[in-house]
Amino acid sequence: MKTAVYPGSFDPVTLGHLDIVKRAAAMFDRLNVTVMVNTAKTPLFSTEERVKMLRDATSDIANVEVDSYHGLLIDYCREHDIRIAIRGLRAITDFEYELQIAQTNRELSHGELDTLFLTTDLRYSYLSSSTVREIASFGGDVSGCVPEFVVPMLYGKYDQNRK
Repeated sequence: MKTAVYPGSFDPVTLGHLDIVKRAAAMFDRLNVTVMVNTAKTPLFSTEERVKMLRDATSDIANVEVDSYHGLLIDYCREHDIRIAIRGLRAITDFEYELQIAQTNRELSHGELDTLFLTTDLRYSYLSSSTVREIASFGGDVSGCVPEFVVPMLYGKYDQNRK
């Protein structure tokens, strides 16, 4: 069985993330979508909230499993016998950063982990979780950026922070 992992912070999950999930799920027997805990970031949503968001957003894709991990991606992959990581690319600027991570992971894993880059659908090439958070923080319309059920969750977070 061919399994891949799609790691990320998913804070929040965007339609661009879901585009990559759907396309990657069609390529593999199983796709683990994994919320990675990044100690360098202060997320808007808790790990548990992000996992639930992803589970709800991918509930119609039979071969997708969602979980979280606190540690190095290569350790997660070893624990789950995964040899392929999926990463999405929006622009050439993403490639430089993602290439460095891919090469580091390949080196740290002693060649056991490869990275497959998928370019995003042009409809979502401008989307990033940080952009979505910024738009929502000012009360802007994020309905075309995230799954419908995520919209009130986003606005709710910023309403809580304003109190």
